[in-house]
Amino acid sequence: MTRDATAPPPHRTASGAPRTTPPFVVLLGPDYAGKSSALTELAEHAPAWPIVSLDDGFLGPGHSLIGRLRRNLVGDVLPGLHRDYSADFMVTLLQTAALHLRDSIERGPPGTPALVDSYYYKILAKCRLAGVDSHPMFDWWRTFPQPRRVIFLEVSAATAWRRCGQGAQANSLEFYGEQPEQTSFEKFQSDLRTVMWEEVRQLPVTVIEEQKQISRTAQKIREAMSHVIW
Repeated sequence: MTRDATAPPPHRTASGAPRTTPPFVVLLGPDYAGKSSALTELAEHAPAWPIVSLDDGFLGPGHSLIGRLRRNLVGDVLPGLHRDYSADFMVTLLQTAALHLRDSIERGPPGTPALVDSYYYKILAKCRLAGVDSHPMFDWWRTFPQPRRVIFLEVSAATAWRRCGQGAQANSLEFYGEQPEQTSFEKFQSDLRTVMWEEVRQLPVTVIEEQKQISRTAQKIREAMSHVIW
């Protein structure tokens, strides 16, 4: 498909100046903290906020490839990691997810704040826990635009274990070892939390403790967003 010759090039305004990245907030947390459910709740009750996520429900019709790549990662690459696929291959595939999040933020309406699911922080943390402690891609990701604030959802180990069906729904980037056991799952999630905090330690962070109802979590997120100076 040929781009309209009258349209400005990507990341440039019509005058040719660099495009300003719209303001955004990142929603972060361990696996099964309730981010997807909270984002769905917010999409229904706060539709003015663009939501950037890798979840199928938030991918536009032109980005179905992102969902397919994620499913292929979980279904094909992770089960064969270190045997059929190298760790570098895994990182390269995850690079597509990090870039999609960055590009989606930059395509947003100018001046309209967006809420971004996890950003590259969680992707990078999981790569490190999978044994790739350093990589040239990580250095590049860290040059991406940074959010005005991070909202961190907490979740207890017991709740997360229950939400993943005692391991039945967990993929191998959510626990240590060959098979999900509660101890290996909880250890991975604890380490994931630590590494994600390392990535955002220089940013303003609002912590939301585990809530009994998803509507209450969404309300807490709305409150945190309302206090951000745009």
